[in-house]
Amino acid sequence: MQLKGIHHVSSLTANAKQNLDFYTRIMGLRLVKKTVNQDNTSYYHLFYGDEKGNPGTELSFFEIPNMARKHPGTNSISGMSLRVKTNAALTYWQNRFEEYGVVYAPVTERFGHAVLPFWDSEGHEMTLISDQNDRGVEAGKAWTGSGIPEEYGITGLGPVRLTVRYLEPTIQVLTELMGYRSSGEYRAGDDDSHLVYVFETGEGGNGSELHVEQRKDLPDERQGRGSVHHVAFRVETEDELREWVRHLEADGFKTSGFVDRYYFQSLYVTEPNGILFEIATDGPGFDLDESIDELGGRLSLPTFLEDRRQEIESNLKPLPSPFKGKD
Repeated sequence: MQLKGIHHVSSLTANAKQNLDFYTRIMGLRLVKKTVNQDNTSYYHLFYGDEKGNPGTELSFFEIPNMARKHPGTNSISGMSLRVKTNAALTYWQNRFEEYGVVYAPVTERFGHAVLPFWDSEGHEMTLISDQNDRGVEAGKAWTGSGIPEEYGITGLGPVRLTVRYLEPTIQVLTELMGYRSSGEYRAGDDDSHLVYVFETGEGGNGSELHVEQRKDLPDERQGRGSVHHVAFRVETEDELREWVRHLEADGFKTSGFVDRYYFQSLYVTEPNGILFEIATDGPGFDLDESIDELGGRLSLPTFLEDRRQEIESNLKPLPSPFKGKD
């Protein structure tokens, strides 16, 4: 039993239309699935990714209209990152951020990689990270349908940062229960006062890493727009996922049990500091109900919601068509 790396990261938005514009038009990601929150079908759940929405490239957003802005703090997924191929790509993105008025910070180095921090309009704290010195989990293939050259495009998800009040319980779960291994540490913060511990799984590298810092000086995060809701980890098959359910519950953790999300299967569990983890299968994939060429072109519903399509569509505000088409 070994997790393969990051599967997807799911965040919160108060405005699906604005979110769609930012991540497709400005960031050049492909909308690979336009669907609904299966637990509240009145609202959108949007998935962005590489050219096919491969596992490890999926960034998703739950829409909750009129949601207040987050109050940052500890016991949270406090940052996420997107992979690009080279350091030169960061220069391209810095110029693009200037052009489109995206808030960003200067390129710097983090754990041996060049990074470009930036924020979307709702305050998601994000980073573009260069794979130039990376090894390990293979990246996806950037989508070029938005006009961004392939050599500069986003190829997948990079390290996810966890900020916790109590370090040891989280590290114990990661290493003793989930099979993560320590791969180093670095200093962060304006004055390098915060020690960040790095853990990896599977083949390692940017596509698998969790960066964990302890912050007892902060209040707990109050989630809102701009918050990361959960991080998901990859397993290959449904059988492996069911084994993970048994493994976690045998250790005393309460889990969601096996959950069919149609495009993948999942389980959910909360780690000791209250951060929500998901483990998800690599398949079946987003082309289960749409061809690769047509991904994101219509409202997709899992079969168990299809008989409610008319009702569901009547409660949703139509979204403009994103960039579509072959590379």
